Amino acid sequence: MRPGPKNLITDIAGLRVGNAQDMALKSGTTVLIGDAPFTASVAVQGGAPGTRETDLLAPDKTAPGADALVLSGGSAFGLAAAQGVMDELYAQGRGFPVLSARVPIVPAAIIFDLLNGGQKDWGNNPYPALGKAALLSASPDFALGTHGAGTGAQTAMHKGGLGSASLILDDGITVGALVAVNPLGSVTTPSGRHFWAAPAEFGDEFGGLGPDPAKGFHPLPESRKLQAMAQHGNTTIAIVATDAILSKAQCHRMAVAAHDGMARAIQPSHTPMDGDLVFAAATGAKPLDAPDIQLAWIGHAASLCLARAIARAVWEATPTSGDTLPTLRQDLGF
Repeated sequence: MRPGPKNLITDIAGLRVGNAQDMALKSGTTVLIGDAPFTASVAVQGGAPGTRETDLLAPDKTAPGADALVLSGGSAFGLAAAQGVMDELYAQGRGFPVLSARVPIVPAAIIFDLLNGGQKDWGNNPYPALGKAALLSASPDFALGTHGAGTGAQTAMHKGGLGSASLILDDGITVGALVAVNPLGSVTTPSGRHFWAAPAEFGDEFGGLGPDPAKGFHPLPESRKLQAMAQHGNTTIAIVATDAILSKAQCHRMAVAAHDGMARAIQPSHTPMDGDLVFAAATGAKPLDAPDIQLAWIGHAASLCLARAIARAVWEATPTSGDTLPTLRQDLGF
C-alpha cells in the first residue's frame, strides 16, 4: 500500500472537504461532502460525545446514508454548524426524498474548544454560518493544521489541529482519514520529540522525527492542557472513507477498526472525558471480490490513515495570537 497523490481523504474520487474558521473565536468547522450521497455509519468509543443525527447511521436504521458529514468546534453550540450545511444543501436541491419532501442528512460531531483563549462571548451562535461557509468552500484540496474544526484544538502538550491522510491498497481500493485532534491525551511520547504514530509514517509526512529511541515504559509528563484550561476540554473526532462498495454494517466495522489508529496515536485515548468518535463513509465506486478479506484490509488501512492524520494535524499546527499552548514545531525549535 502507498499514500494517494494528495495524501488526503479527497484522494477518494467524488469527495471534497471545506474549512471555515474564525481566528478570534479560535474555532471553526470542517465539512466532508460527496458528489452524491454516500453510505455511512459511526462508532463512538469516548465517554463524552457530542453528536447530531448519529442514530440514523446505525445499520438497522432506515436512512441509507448521508449527504455530508460535519466536524466542528464549539462544543454543543457547534452542532448548529450542521444546520447551516443542511440549509445550504436544501437550497441546492439535495437531500433524502420523502414523497414530495427532501431532507438532507447531515450527521455531525463536535470537539470542546471553549476554553482555548478565543473570544466566545458571541451574541448569535456563529456555527451555522461557519457550516455554510465550510460547505461552500469544499474542494479536493484543503488546508491542514490550524484550520476548520482543528482551529482551536489542543492536545495534552501542544496545539492540535486538522489532519488527513490516505492509502491506496494493493487491490486498488483507496482509503482516507480526516480528523480534528483535541484529546485529553498526548500525541507525542514522554520526551515530547517523537510521535506515538511514528511507526506508521510514510516519508516525512509528519516531520520524519522517527520512533522514540527510549526503551521500556516511561510515564507521561504532566499535561499542559490541564494546567492551561480544564480537564473537560477534549475529544478527537474523525471520518474514514473508502471508494469501495460497503453496506452500513461494513461501514460500521470500518469505523470500529479505525479507532485502533486513534489508540496508536494518542495516549491515553477513549477516556471518560473524551468524546472520541469515527464516522465511516463509502462512495461505492469499486466492488469487493473477497469481501471479508478486503474489508479486513480496509479497516487496517483506515486505522493507519487515522494514526497518520492525527500526527499530521499536530505537525501542521501553526501559532496564533493568544494561544494557551505552543505548537510542536515551536517546542522543537523549528
